[in-house]
Amino acid sequence: MKRRQGQKAGGGATVTEKQIAAFVETARSLGNALCEAEGVELVHVEYQREPVGRVLRLYIDKPGGVTLDDCVAVSRQMGDLLDIHLDVEVSYRLEVSSPGEQRPLGRREDFTRFAGRRVEIRVRQPVGNRRKFKGTLLGMDGETVNMLVDGSPVAIPFGEIKRARLGKQTENNRDVHHRH
Repeated sequence: MKRRQGQKAGGGATVTEKQIAAFVETARSLGNALCEAEGVELVHVEYQREPVGRVLRLYIDKPGGVTLDDCVAVSRQMGDLLDIHLDVEVSYRLEVSSPGEQRPLGRREDFTRFAGRRVEIRVRQPVGNRRKFKGTLLGMDGETVNMLVDGSPVAIPFGEIKRARLGKQTENNRDVHHRH
C-alpha cells in the first residue's frame, strides 16, 4: 500500500534524521496500540531505503501465525492512523508482513525468548573489532546480549545493536523454544 510516496517536509525541505526518528517512534507507538486491539503482536518496525523508495515495514505475528487478512487489516488501519497523526510529511511505502523464519529481534525480551536460536547481529560501533556476528543466542544479562560465536562467548551492549535477526536454523540447532 502506498502512502505519501515522494513527498517531503515543509513544501520541499529535506526531512531530518530527527524527524525520521520521530516518525518511526510514532509508527511504533500507533502500531503497538493497533496490534494489541487486533490481537496480534507488533514484532518490529523498520524504515529503510529500498529500490522502490523508502519503506516503513511492520512485522506482526500471533500464535499460529498471521494470515493475509491480518496483514491487510493492520495495513489499512495503520495507513489511516499515520495520515491522521503525522506531524511531518515523510515519504514512505507502508508494508505489513509476518516476521518469517528470520524474524527481526528488537526488544529486550526477544533476546531472552529466543535463547538457544541462531542469530545474526550488526552493531553500531565495533565490539572486539567486529560489527557483524553470527552465532547462538545465549540470552540477556542486564543490558548485555550474550551469544556464542565460533565457540567463543561474545557480550554485546544492547544499546549498540543496529539490527538483529534470527538466523537460518541448522539440523544441529533447531528451534528450542516453542510458541506459547
